[in-house]
Amino acid sequence: MGNTASCCVSSSPKLRRNAHSRLESCRPDTDLSREDTGCNLQHISDRENIDDLNMEFNPSDHPRASTIFLSKSQTDVREKRKSLFINHHPPGQIARKYSSCSTIFLDDSTVSQPNLKYTIKCVALAIYYHIKNRDPDGRMLLDIFDENLHPLSKSEVPPDYDKHNPEQKQIYRFVRTLFSAAQLTAECAIVTLVYLERLLTYAEIDICPANWKRIVLGAILLASKVWDDQAVWNVDYCQILKDITVEDMNELERQFLELLQFNINVPSSVYAKYYFDLRSLAEANNLSFPLEPLSRERAHKLEAISRLCEDKYKDLRRPTRKRSASADNLTLPRWSPAIIS
Repeated sequence: MGNTASCCVSSSPKLRRNAHSRLESCRPDTDLSREDTGCNLQHISDRENIDDLNMEFNPSDHPRASTIFLSKSQTDVREKRKSLFINHHPPGQIARKYSSCSTIFLDDSTVSQPNLKYTIKCVALAIYYHIKNRDPDGRMLLDIFDENLHPLSKSEVPPDYDKHNPEQKQIYRFVRTLFSAAQLTAECAIVTLVYLERLLTYAEIDICPANWKRIVLGAILLASKVWDDQAVWNVDYCQILKDITVEDMNELERQFLELLQFNINVPSSVYAKYYFDLRSLAEANNLSFPLEPLSRERAHKLEAISRLCEDKYKDLRRPTRKRSASADNLTLPRWSPAIIS
């Protein structure tokens, strides 16, 4: 139980290391103190969470790490703003709506119920920046994602299939077709982006023109099974993509899971971070969510929903009665007087 070798900690391939790399072997003299020997061992909690320090750099696992797609998009956003400033061109006549004392404008997208159409557009834009601003030196390309080795259609793959970056509209049409045919939700689109970035981090690969379709397909396939209660079967995707076989879909799913080290957990904090970063990406690229004035009917609906949530959490906060309790761990609330200046 206290030995680091006995702890089962899941980490990405590039974060693997010797469990004893931070423990120095020494034999202190009985006459010397711990400070004189220099053998100050870490606390057991510090030794068992060694990987947590490096997991902060993985955005798909840690809520405080910045998402990869947002950082890749910053270069283009800065260039656009710089060009507009140098050429003295206004950013365009954008009919942006602002709330006032008499009218409140709200969109219909929330972190728990995102707007499907605009969420797919934002995810397609994030994938576009991944492909456009990938590592120029190039990284390893896995065969299972190579469209030339595993084509999605019977049409001949062009010889320069790996040279030209796809447009954002092409990525959006591909993702929208799968989501529309499989009747997937907007939450599934966000989880798809989480799995995509987790794959790129764990497997140390880049998404490029040669593999983007199969990587996105594998992420959607896995996200739909994890998120939706009534998941789409692999054979159903074969009805959407007519020329792909069930064996190919099974192999794609199997290798995708292995590259993720079967880590399909998406914490709520990570999900919320990706949602709000997608909104930031949309705002930076003038892809705003549709705003509508808050009507009386809609206000009553929001108020009813909030009351339901309030009643639900009241029940959760209600203390349960215990037949007996020990006074050893009894802690009483301490009240401090409020100082009003």
